[in-house]
Amino acid sequence: MASILKAAFVLPLLSQLAQAAFVPAPTDLKTTTGYYDQQVRYKQVPEGICELTPGVKSYSGYVDIAENQHIFWWFFESRNQDPSEAPLTVWINGGPGSSSMIGLFQELGPCGVDSNGEVYNNPYAWNNVSNMLFIDQPAQTGFSYSIPIPGYTSSAGDIVQLPDTECPGYAHGCATYSYPSPAYTANSTKNAAPGMWKTLQGFMGAFPQYSRSGFHFATESYGGHYGPVFNEYIEKQNALIDRGELSGAHKIQLESVLIGNGWYDPLIQYEAFYNFSVNPGNTYDLTLGSARLEKQMYNGMYGKGNCYDQTEQCRRSGRNDVCQQADNFCYQEVEYILDIATGRDEYDVRYLVPDPFPYNFYVEYLNTPKVQQALGAFVNFTDGSRIVSTAAFGNTGDDDRLQGAVKDSRKLVEQGIYMVQFYGDADYVCNWIGGEVVANNIDSPGFSTAGFANITSSDDIVHGVSKQSDNFAFVRIYEAGHEVPFYQPVVALEMFERVINGYDVATGKIKIKQGAGIATAGPAQSLFREGNGTVQTKVVPTSATYNTTTNGPNPFGNSTSKAVGRRKKRNYRPMPAVALHKREYAAEFNGI
Repeated sequence: MASILKAAFVLPLLSQLAQAAFVPAPTDLKTTTGYYDQQVRYKQVPEGICELTPGVKSYSGYVDIAENQHIFWWFFESRNQDPSEAPLTVWINGGPGSSSMIGLFQELGPCGVDSNGEVYNNPYAWNNVSNMLFIDQPAQTGFSYSIPIPGYTSSAGDIVQLPDTECPGYAHGCATYSYPSPAYTANSTKNAAPGMWKTLQGFMGAFPQYSRSGFHFATESYGGHYGPVFNEYIEKQNALIDRGELSGAHKIQLESVLIGNGWYDPLIQYEAFYNFSVNPGNTYDLTLGSARLEKQMYNGMYGKGNCYDQTEQCRRSGRNDVCQQADNFCYQEVEYILDIATGRDEYDVRYLVPDPFPYNFYVEYLNTPKVQQALGAFVNFTDGSRIVSTAAFGNTGDDDRLQGAVKDSRKLVEQGIYMVQFYGDADYVCNWIGGEVVANNIDSPGFSTAGFANITSSDDIVHGVSKQSDNFAFVRIYEAGHEVPFYQPVVALEMFERVINGYDVATGKIKIKQGAGIATAGPAQSLFREGNGTVQTKVVPTSATYNTTTNGPNPFGNSTSKAVGRRKKRNYRPMPAVALHKREYAAEFNGI
């Protein structure tokens, strides 16, 4: 998981802002006060900036949750319902430090941006069926900021402040940045929860016409930490409101939580890197290609004093330095082995790096003066914050802590909240094998005896399976990487609509109710194996487009990559249990 912290954001920073300009402070934001005395500054976004449907409004702005913490949000009305009656769904990306503009532009928002920098309509946007609120959190993520400063990025990736808005010859990537201090952001999942709650209080108070007594929460990746912990915090705040102990606060009743390719329990999911790569392996016929590397990963995970032991030590001690060391070690000696061995994208193992999917053209678009003015932005846009990921969360070892995500997930289910874990099965970094173990550990009543059922969808294609008992479901989506709605937009939208309306994932016909004894019927394991039919053997060009029918790139001239072999649809051998304790490996390990 540390790759999300280290690799995904730091390296692209220089190129993203190479042509960026300084951002003048907006002068046209309206100011109001939301619930719990939260100041909100906002404006209506002109049509055509993203939403292309005539008459569908969007707003953007900031909730000022602290003196130097200003949280950016972007709201879109529902397209196909009366916005004053449509449900409200909040979307956040993970990271930590990932902008939610990733989800908006690459996955499920009203628009995307093509290679020409032009906005195009997303017919499978989730605001087809719900009002959608995208939030950049914590502060210094995306368009959120602490203090706007003129600066540039050094060769080491640091933000260096400039005395004025002149860009000297020695500087690269001159732009308006958020002052890069971990003092002005959250440094853990637990510490970020109050900021999220305050942001919701601000927005809901400023826009009561879009707010409900209930709301839905969707996230992905590090959202496996965020989703359960944030929403359990919200539930605790609700209890204080009920007792009259939070004057001016608005009770926010959570109705559903959807978490895509979530990272919950580090020990389970570090183990799952070995499970996905070696035993029982993934469903795309991809291996490390070397018995030596398999043994190396095995030793890195289970050898005495290595990842397993260090992660347990982190849990016992609770010390920041111990957890940071464990996280760094597990990344380098377990997770990163796949990168070294195969050169494949951790977020979609079917592709070699650099992987052009999902499209990243929106980053440059959001750094155009036209768009920044339309949004009322105070800083240039970056899709990931190094300060948040490394200096703040990284220094507390947040990634390697248990965080209570599994326990808090169980609490949410017990409170009657509809919770769905969904996984694209080509993702390695937060893979579905580890996710299924998490689902089993959540241990929702009836889940252990439920089976995997095919998910029906309007295009008559089986895109995945669901294992569900009452208000908890685990979903595996075929031929999809880390960002499921990009690869499988039809089933992603229909799954979302079913959940927020309280119906089962598999059919959308059964009304879900806690304690009703509803459970999917089917095999105990998900056995479908894709094979290597969509695995790419050459780097796909940046200009390539993705075909959601063939589940691969459209033809791209003489450089067309060839998939290995023929697409296979055969039963996959039953997987052994993957929640394996180190001791169960001892005899085998000693023989290596």
